[in-house]
Amino acid sequence: MWNNIKESFVYSVTCLREIFYFSIILFIVSTSISGIALKAVLLNLFVILLATAIIMFIFGRKRLQELENISLIIKSIRKDKFNSAEEIKLGEHLGKLETEIKKMFLRTQNDIAHLKKLELARTEFLGNVSHELRTPIFTIQGYLETLLDGALGNPAVNKNFIQKALNHTENLNDLLNDLIDISMIESGQMRLSFRFFNVADHVQEVINEYIPFAEKKGLKIELKIAKPGLKLFGDRDRLKQVIGNLISNAIKYTENGKIEILIEEEGKFGKISVKDTGCGIPADEISRVFERFYRTEKARNEGISGTGLGLAIVKHIVEAHGSKVLVESEPGKGSVFSFMLKR
Repeated sequence: MWNNIKESFVYSVTCLREIFYFSIILFIVSTSISGIALKAVLLNLFVILLATAIIMFIFGRKRLQELENISLIIKSIRKDKFNSAEEIKLGEHLGKLETEIKKMFLRTQNDIAHLKKLELARTEFLGNVSHELRTPIFTIQGYLETLLDGALGNPAVNKNFIQKALNHTENLNDLLNDLIDISMIESGQMRLSFRFFNVADHVQEVINEYIPFAEKKGLKIELKIAKPGLKLFGDRDRLKQVIGNLISNAIKYTENGKIEILIEEEGKFGKISVKDTGCGIPADEISRVFERFYRTEKARNEGISGTGLGLAIVKHIVEAHGSKVLVESEPGKGSVFSFMLKR
């Protein structure tokens, strides 16, 4: 009881100046009304002191209750006892503070959800990386063990096994390079160097690197540009990686026909499209092709090589240019991947 009264008076100190002014005014008014007799003055003073003490107790008690309520709410937020911001109530006179605490609660909830999402993504990423690394390493190990067990002296298999082991080391190297790239991109360490460049010349350089791979499958790569000499704004090296990944994918998933790279003008932008006549992508898989390590059912069933990171890298680089990769596809008829760049 006494502790509660004491705490109430302690918390009323913040209103001490207002209470003091009120007491002085009350004393002056009551004295002028009752006269200047000493007895009357003392009586007035006693009444005023008593009234002041009561007011201080009431103000202090109210403030103490408000602070205790705020403290309780903050503790409840810390212990995750609220399901929604609407459960937070401070009272009619603390509306502004209540709004700020609700904002803090929502921000905390969003941060927690984001951290959980990141942790889940990190776990999945590590699991995928382990799986993708394990496959080529175990395969190479198997070929080498077979060679050491006696196949090294067998000309019918030794060269074939060594070539296969070499192919898997190249795949492993591609995977590691892609892992480095996507780690730099997602950690914000990737730096872009924007400038205007001749898009036709740049794309033709990329095409020349992939012509031998296309010719092995009997495919043609064609470049169609609406305006020769068109210059677009972006990072040449990173866009080379984007276009290269898109052409490489088009070659992998196309058995007959051709691959077209289209460069068109659309207002203040230039549109770059990579079009193939391949197997296409089922509608329910289009939204997932940019996920890390995601591979379409056809790729999984037919063992089509790839790191599963190419399109994820494409997505990040294009978005860093303030654009978005659009996909149009129809199973059995082919796919078109396109994005825009500023002119």
